[in-house]
Amino acid sequence: VGPVRYGSTSACACPDSVKKSGLSPGSGLQDKAARSRSRALASDFSTLTLSRQRVRKKGSPRAQVGAPPSDGAIACPRRSPASQALPKSRRNGFTLIELLVALSVMAMLAILSWRGLEGMARAQAQTSQRADEVLSLQAGLGQWKADLDALAQSPGINTLEWDGRVLRLTRRSTTGNDGLTVVAWTRRAEGDGIWLRWQSPAVLNIGNWTDAWERAGVWAQNASNQDRQLEVRVTPLLEWQIFYFRGNAWSNPLSSDAAGNAIAPAAGLRSGSGTAVPEGIRLVLNLPPGQAITGRLTIDWVRPTLGGDRS
Repeated sequence: VGPVRYGSTSACACPDSVKKSGLSPGSGLQDKAARSRSRALASDFSTLTLSRQRVRKKGSPRAQVGAPPSDGAIACPRRSPASQALPKSRRNGFTLIELLVALSVMAMLAILSWRGLEGMARAQAQTSQRADEVLSLQAGLGQWKADLDALAQSPGINTLEWDGRVLRLTRRSTTGNDGLTVVAWTRRAEGDGIWLRWQSPAVLNIGNWTDAWERAGVWAQNASNQDRQLEVRVTPLLEWQIFYFRGNAWSNPLSSDAAGNAIAPAAGLRSGSGTAVPEGIRLVLNLPPGQAITGRLTIDWVRPTLGGDRS
């Protein structure tokens, strides 16, 4: 643009930036000054942007959501409605209902486990009790046969006697000396009944044997505290019976034998009287229910010295 002349005075119709820079129009330094100023403005803008980003990383407050950005502020993106509705605690943990449900399930599992363990313990205790009952019965029957196998026959004493209540017998002592022992078996009416065995101390003469024999009879009817200390409780028992094998047949010990030889009740079998010990003895036990072994149980004993063609 050329100069405009008003009279003798000339004016420059140039942009304000050219006027402020002090350059005259058409000067070759205009382009260079404009480029320098643009570079300076771009550098200032970059510095300002980096400063705002650093402040935001240090925790500067965010701009209000939805509000237009203020002068020099950077607009923030809008959050979705779903993220605004969910609280932070809901996104990072469980609700109270979920915890209650989990606790209820764990409580039910604990109860079921406890019932299973209780059932196993009860079954184990019952099995142990049944095993003890069987062992006790086996020990009692073994002792019964051992007593009959050790019957002692000596002049002037009763070897074996059954009076319908108690079976008394004289056997060799188990202490290793030459003495004898009086043994008694009976059933006492306690509850369903109990099968008992009584044994006297070893006797070495007829006087001591007589006292022990009579004491065994009294024990079966009315046992004293001293006699109860010598008894052994074998097994519960409803009733019991004893039979002798005489004359090739089983018969009641209180009745006459098959050969017609009368045996007085409570008289027993005396070795000195010429009457022999029966060839066999049958024991019949009626065991009560609720035990490991119940019902009718029969045990036969045969005299060890039985000879001939009999067995």
